[in-house]
Amino acid sequence: MTKLTHFNDSNQPHSLTALPTILVVGSLNVDLTTFTPRIPNGGETYTATSFSIGSGGKGANQAVACSRLSRPKVPANAGFGTVNVSMMGAVGDDAFGKTMLSDLEKSGVNTDCVAVRDGLKTGVAVVIVEETTRQNRILLSPEANDALLPKHIQQFPTPAPALIILQFEIRLETVLEVMDLASQLRIPVLLNPAPAIKMPTAAYAWVEHLILNETEASILSGCCVDESTTEGDISLVAKQFNNLGVKNVVITLGGRGVYYSCSNGESNHVSGLLKSLEVSVVDTTAAGDTFIGAYAVEAVKPGFHLGRVCEKANRAAALTVGRKGAQESIPWADELTPYKSIFD
Repeated sequence: MTKLTHFNDSNQPHSLTALPTILVVGSLNVDLTTFTPRIPNGGETYTATSFSIGSGGKGANQAVACSRLSRPKVPANAGFGTVNVSMMGAVGDDAFGKTMLSDLEKSGVNTDCVAVRDGLKTGVAVVIVEETTRQNRILLSPEANDALLPKHIQQFPTPAPALIILQFEIRLETVLEVMDLASQLRIPVLLNPAPAIKMPTAAYAWVEHLILNETEASILSGCCVDESTTEGDISLVAKQFNNLGVKNVVITLGGRGVYYSCSNGESNHVSGLLKSLEVSVVDTTAAGDTFIGAYAVEAVKPGFHLGRVCEKANRAAALTVGRKGAQESIPWADELTPYKSIFD
């Protein structure tokens, strides 16, 4: 049998099994997206600009982002990335489920841990993109995603993941079960608490990387984070999560940029605000997922530097907002053009 190889930046092959694995546990949804100049009023019928059907779900999007941002577009296979990416979740036994699995595999994601649930529907997200404001509104029907239960989390696939990514589009009790097992096995967890749901305070100690937007930060911290919030106030919110045991906290602020806060003890705290890049915004869907994918790929590499990682993730997300759709808008590694880091 031919041994699969991976080619790194120096173009030197090495064994695929030597690569770190990122395991994404989360949702898989089909996105039914409508683009419209404005949102219709109650009782009003309004003609939209266009409509599309595509694969999505925060979990699946983040898995695709990890895979794409670790390898060039051609060839898009497991032998040419810097990480292995596996997805754990559930889809229904319908056409949408088959498409979801196919699209993940086309992006180089391993789907061995995605269960196909008989008699259930694949999750659905109805997305409305308001073209005048470039904002999206999403209605989620979890369907098969709710069939991923704590009892299904007995072990993680081998080799052991170097990082586990979680969101809140699956049952909270399942998320907590994954976090508990990861803690026992000393596997770092990246949590994207979206949509925002209150979880036990003690569970934050199981999280090494917390990435959330300003709305989620407001709900979970109890402090308002909006356009009027100063950098000093944002730092206090971030420190709340640091004080709960989270080492790296990242709050994405839309057009204002990204605030990051790393706590290695009171004597070694690093924080800062990265400004957003000036880009033409078409659709913000999957921008946050792209940020997380780019961040995760860097997080499993040696020499982790929170500010530098956020800088690269910010650039990847900027590419996504210039395109329509969810997974189809996520860039590949070779689409990120070289740039001079502000940290050099």
